[in-house]
Amino acid sequence: MAIEPGLYNFTLQRASDWSLDLEFKDGDSDPINLSGYTVSSQIWDEDRVKKYADISIAYTDRTNGKVKLSLTDDQTLLFPDSLKYDVLLQNPSGLKEYYLEGTITVSEGYTR
Repeated sequence: MAIEPGLYNFTLQRASDWSLDLEFKDGDSDPINLSGYTVSSQIWDEDRVKKYADISIAYTDRTNGKVKLSLTDDQTLLFPDSLKYDVLLQNPSGLKEYYLEGTITVSEGYTR
C-alpha cells in the first residue's frame, strides 16, 4: 500500500553545513524498525533536470526509526535559491516508498 509523503519545507544558508534528525513512524505512530531498510535522499531543481546533491544519511537508531540527514558547506555552496528534495525508504523486500518531500529555500550567508 502506497503512502502519501509528508511535506516539510525548510530554509538553509548557502555555504553552510546543515542537518536534520528524522524519526519514521507507522500509521499508529509507532517507530518503524529500520533494520534492513535503506534510506536515500536527493536534491534536484524543480524540473528535475539537474541533481545538486545526494543527502548523507546516518542511521542513529535503526530500531526506533531514527536517522540524520546532512549536507556539507561545500555541497550547499552552489545551491540556487530554490530546490526540491525527497526522502525514500526501501524495505528489506525491495518495496520503495517516499516518506517526505518538500522545497528547500536557500538563503545567502554573508560571512565566509
